[in-house]
Formats: sequence, structure tokens, C-alpha cells
Amino acid sequence: MRKVELTMKEQKKYDTVKSLVDHGGNKRRAAIELGCTVRTVDRLAAGYRSEGKVFFSHGNKGRRPALAIPEKLRCDILGLYNTKYYDCSYELFAELLAKNEYIHVSVATVRNILVGEHVLSPRAWRRTRRRVRKELEEKKGTSASKREKARIERKLAAIEDAHPRKPRCANFGEELQMDASDHEWFGGFRSHLHAAIDDSTGLVVGAFFDTQETLFGYYNVFRQTLMGYGIPYRFRTDRRTVFEYKKSGADRIENDAFTQFSYACKQFGVHVSTTSIPQGKGRIERLFQTLQGRLPILLRMAGATSIEQANEFLKSYIPEFNAQFALDHNAIPSVFEKQPSDEKINLTLAVLAERSVDNGCCVKFSKRYYRPVDRDGLPQNFRKGTKGMVIKAFDGGLFFSVDDHVFALDEVPRHRAASLEFSPPKELQAPKKRYIPPASHPWRTDAFHKFSQEQQHRQDAAAS
Repeated sequence: MRKVELTMKEQKKYDTVKSLVDHGGNKRRAAIELGCTVRTVDRLAAGYRSEGKVFFSHGNKGRRPALAIPEKLRCDILGLYNTKYYDCSYELFAELLAKNEYIHVSVATVRNILVGEHVLSPRAWRRTRRRVRKELEEKKGTSASKREKARIERKLAAIEDAHPRKPRCANFGEELQMDASDHEWFGGFRSHLHAAIDDSTGLVVGAFFDTQETLFGYYNVFRQTLMGYGIPYRFRTDRRTVFEYKKSGADRIENDAFTQFSYACKQFGVHVSTTSIPQGKGRIERLFQTLQGRLPILLRMAGATSIEQANEFLKSYIPEFNAQFALDHNAIPSVFEKQPSDEKINLTLAVLAERSVDNGCCVKFSKRYYRPVDRDGLPQNFRKGTKGMVIKAFDGGLFFSVDDHVFALDEVPRHRAASLEFSPPKELQAPKKRYIPPASHPWRTDAFHKFSQEQQHRQDAAAS
């Protein structure tokens, strides 16, 4: 007689019915114990008398389910994950299979296939990792299982603590949470993804890669927000990031990123609030959790290996991401103000630096010398020691503000491009007319100096 293996439930039925038939007993008590009717007990007893223990084993045990996916497809899915889509979460892997490979399977099917081979998602839960480790410990006997364990251990990733949820803001644009994430996004080196997300809709309003967490990165996110949606009501940022970070000995105002960014926000009427608690801006923290599980794989598949290529990829990916994860912002009341002009955006998202004119009628900025010129391109000479404000616009244009008058800045080269005595006349060019911003510019020296002195972190630095 062949050996019959029963499940716990089947074994309980077998033991109860066997005792009832072999030793006698009460059918009603047996029915209550098994949770069935007396008629079912009679049927089980008749089966036991005719077939014995085999009767209690399900007839489909050991058979392949009719709806199971083919073995070849299962192997293809496992091979694609190990060779092409490694490090994907199960959900993203299922999406990419449908989009790129035309393999339409559920996330549960993907999970069952991969977990069955001890291939864990980078987002695997702790209890899943503990269970897999326990299974591997039980298979330590063979060398093959040891190699398998080493392979699985390399794939296990630490899971960050979840961030507690809080109610969303009532209006679109009421609060934009902004931060930067340091991660190995592409190219085998670490870079910083700057991003801003609307708290009400979960819509990513701007994203930009840079080598470090920089004012330029946040200015790019701010510009994308202004160009795409308008002027928001408030930014919520991390107090421990570039916004309030001041290097020891870096006393120049252009190095104070918080003052520069907050002054630009002041010109647009945007509030800036900071928090030292990550949970205070959980929306942007969860966004980076999601993007760290998706973007590196997508950037690798797109062949992005540089900052420029990665930023170009973001232009097409962010709309796709918003379409998949964000709420419809058109169905929610908006408090965004009207989009400002390109010129105002360019001139407001600027870096301001206090400088004095030297004895050569020039100002020094970024280790280079510049001479102020008027609209006609003619040099303007100021007395030595005249104080002013150097303005580096978002597009890189340089201006110099003195007593609420603005001049363009021309770099003074180390050598002339052409000789007045030996070069042909056609090589000597007349001064070019220069663009000068209107008198309504936001860079009045006294106003910026007063604003910078009001910043608490600068007061604390001066006191220390």
C-alpha cells in the first residue's frame, strides 16, 4: 500500500472517523468536532470502510492546476528579473513586463514566482526577510544552499521606517514640500535629486538632478513650479539641509542659500517654513522612497549616465509618474497665483552678492573682474569703495545695482581680443547695446541687506 500524506485538516478527519468506526462512538459528537453534519460523518465513515486512509486525501493533490501559468513563462519571468529588471519592486516589475515585454501577469503572480525562488524585492517586509532567512537556515546542509543563501543575502535590503500619515491640505498649492535625496540614482555615483510635491494632490511639481544639494537645484525646482502651475502659497523644507546650512567661515552672503532662496520667495509672496522632523514633511519623504525603488531601474534602462541625460529623462517621466500616482488637481480648489513672466522668473531666481568697486573701476565676482556698463555698452566709472549688489540671474546674466540703478557687467579679459594698432579695422567692434532690467527690479541693496540681517540663523551665527 502506497504511503498517504494528509494535511492537518485531513488528518483530523481521518483520526475522528477512524475512532468512530473502529471503536464506536456518538455521530453527533463527531459532527460537532469536525464542524459538519451527521450526514457528512456517515459519508466519511463509508469512505473509510471502502478505501481506508486514501479516501481522506484530496483527489487533485499533486496535480498541476489547470489555471497555472506555463512553466516556460514562469522561467522567462524569473530570467527577466535576474538579468534585466533586477532590483525592481514587484509592482514596478509587473508594470514593466506589461509595458515592455507584453507579459500581462498580476503583482501577486510575480511575487509568488520570485519569492518561491527566494528572490526578494528591495522593498520586502521584515517578516518576509526573517521567513526567508529561516528557510535558508534549514537548508544549510548542502553547499548549493549555502551559495543560494549568499546570493539571497546580497539582495536583502533594509526597509526604512514608515512615515506617519496626516490629513492632506485642502487646496492645491497650499503647501509644497521640498527636499533633496542623496542616492546612487544612475551612472555608479551618488547624486542629489531635488524635488517638490504638492501636499493636497501628491503631484510632483518639479524635479532636478545635481551633483550636490545646491541652491541651483532648488531654483530649478522653483522655476518648474512657477512655469507649470504658478506661484504657490507655502514651501515646507528641511531645516537640516542646504536652506539653513552655513559653512564655517563662509561669511559671504552669496553662500547663504537659505537667505537667497527665501528672499526670492519673498519677491513672489511665498511663505517658507522649515522643520527638523522628517515626519513633518512625510509626503516628500514617501516620494523619495517610491522614486528610489523605481528611478534607478528606469534610468539604467534609458541609458542615462550623466546629470544632463538624467534631467532630460525627468521631463518625460514626471508627467507619467503624476498620471499614475497623483490625484486630479483640476478637481481640487487651487490657490496658485498667476504664473509670472519668464523675465521676472529669470531675474528673481538670482544669487545676490555685496561687492565694492576697486581702484580699477571694477568689481570682483567668482575670481573674475567685471566692469559696469550702461544700456549703450559704455563703461561706467565709480569711485573706489562704492558699494553695490552683484546679481547673477538664473540664466547666468550678471548685473550690478548701485543706489537702485542697474548696470550690466562685462568681464575684463586678461588680453584684448584685437589690437588697436595692428588689427584690421573690421576686427574692432563698437560697443554693443546691453539689456538692463527695468527700475522695478527686486534687488535694492538696502532692502536685501535688511532682509538678510533679519534671518534668525544669521543672527545666531553673528552672536557666536
